[in-house]
Amino acid sequence: MSAARSGAGPLRRLVALRHAKSARPEGVPDHDRPLGPRGRRDAPAAGLALAGADLMPDLAVCSTALRARQTWELAAAQWGTPPPVRYERRLYAAGADDLLEVARETPPVVQTLLLVGHNPGLEDLVLTLAGDGVDDTLQRVRVKFPTSAIAVLTWYGRHWSGLVAGAALLTSVIVPRGRRK
Repeated sequence: MSAARSGAGPLRRLVALRHAKSARPEGVPDHDRPLGPRGRRDAPAAGLALAGADLMPDLAVCSTALRARQTWELAAAQWGTPPPVRYERRLYAAGADDLLEVARETPPVVQTLLLVGHNPGLEDLVLTLAGDGVDDTLQRVRVKFPTSAIAVLTWYGRHWSGLVAGAALLTSVIVPRGRRK
């Protein structure tokens, strides 16, 4: 009997998007680093990849770091009507436990949650939550979770507060890249 039929709750998706490639301007604090040229190309490609894979979130929670906010803005600009976004300082320099805490605070009405953040926290979160993966997805994340990477975790649950280590299936990993002009 599947988890959905056993009364475990609806299918939920946690989509982790690592910010696009940033610049490293001299004298600029890490939190204030903007996207670099490649990041400005890749972030819209991430938005198109999310839409093309039918991964439109009901809610986005984004790090307050400039490069993450710019990634979100450029990705969301590819959609007709972007979902609500909440900027969350706790996502900046967050570890897997901090990210999981933020995810667990998500209202039950949200079925697809997008986290826009940083490594190594996002990679660690994906590996912590994924009890299994489709095809080679887990191995791909273990090897590298590059900038602009998107990981999709699915699980069944009534509330986000029930999300625990090993409970999700890593269904896909996408690494969108924009074209050079």
